[in-house]
Amino acid sequence: MTSDERKEARYQRRKAKREQRRLEMLKSYNFDTVTSPDALYNASKSARRGVYWKASVQRYNMNLLRNSIQASKDLKAGVDLRKGFIEFHLAERGKKRYIRSVHFSERVVQRSLCANALVPLLTRNLIHDNGASIQNKGIHFAVKRLKTHLTRHYRQHGKNGYVILVDFKGYFENILHEPLLQIDKRTFGEDERLLNLAMSFVYIFGDKGLGLGSEISQIKAVAYPNRIDNYIKSILRCKFYGRYMDDSYIICETKEETDRVYTALPALYAEMGITVSPNKTQIVKLSRGFTYLKTHFSLTETGRIIEKPGRESITRQRRKLKKFKKLLDKGEMTIEHIHMSYMSWRGFTAHKNAGQTIRSMDKLYTELFGEPPIIKKLGGY
Repeated sequence: MTSDERKEARYQRRKAKREQRRLEMLKSYNFDTVTSPDALYNASKSARRGVYWKASVQRYNMNLLRNSIQASKDLKAGVDLRKGFIEFHLAERGKKRYIRSVHFSERVVQRSLCANALVPLLTRNLIHDNGASIQNKGIHFAVKRLKTHLTRHYRQHGKNGYVILVDFKGYFENILHEPLLQIDKRTFGEDERLLNLAMSFVYIFGDKGLGLGSEISQIKAVAYPNRIDNYIKSILRCKFYGRYMDDSYIICETKEETDRVYTALPALYAEMGITVSPNKTQIVKLSRGFTYLKTHFSLTETGRIIEKPGRESITRQRRKLKKFKKLLDKGEMTIEHIHMSYMSWRGFTAHKNAGQTIRSMDKLYTELFGEPPIIKKLGGY
């Protein structure tokens, strides 16, 4: 047996084991599991956390057992339980976002579908450095992995090197439905009922795209570019790569390697219908420092990684406090809510090397509201 034949034999054995594991998982994660009354009952209890004060949520949970049993019967009978969207706009950092939130009864079905099928089946093939919307991961995980990659790069190459920062433009609204269908077919196998249920929550958004406000959209958006993630890791051999939803980075050793990777990316993204933002996608020298996930990272000569909040986020927070002061004077906002909002920002910023920034912001808070922010307010806690 030649070397190539041995490699092929090992590949086929690994492929057979992966397929066997997938088939074993499908015995537990299938349409019957998703639509069982017990699964829907537990999904309702999970979905109501944090929103139980809403009248619609209370009405549904007043007859929780009956609603769970009826939803199970309807799903197994093929009844369409989609009720359209509750549509509104949100302004986030000056950017207007169109939100299409689903009704609570539909949210329960989506929660059961995610917990009992989509999440365990779709996330099993994700790369480790994919950190968004996954349990035990998140923005702190993504930052920690980036720091790990920077440390390992420094041990091998020092401060020499480049980082490719990639940002998708209009990511959710440009996701193609056909690739999503192919991903689900490979994942669910012969379970046509589970495939149809999962895709029904996709097709409701139109010919393409996914909407903000749907749990199905979140997990599918996380898994959508996974083929590109694996290509970058395995084929392009970029070990120091990570992605957080539509933001990603690739750390390269030389300019030649950086150009090779950067040239290969557009064709990969175009095939999936992903548009790269020309203003936010860039190549930066590691010695200069760079901004990722609203945090500025810099690497010192000794290999220490310094992370500070981005300049824009600091400016935004100062403007927010001044606006809060005006709303407080008009009686449109309470000091308790202001304090809660500020302490949230303060707690997040405390994870960074930003002691001077926090002290400066505390001083502004004291000047505006008359007392230090660390004093615990009464009411609302």
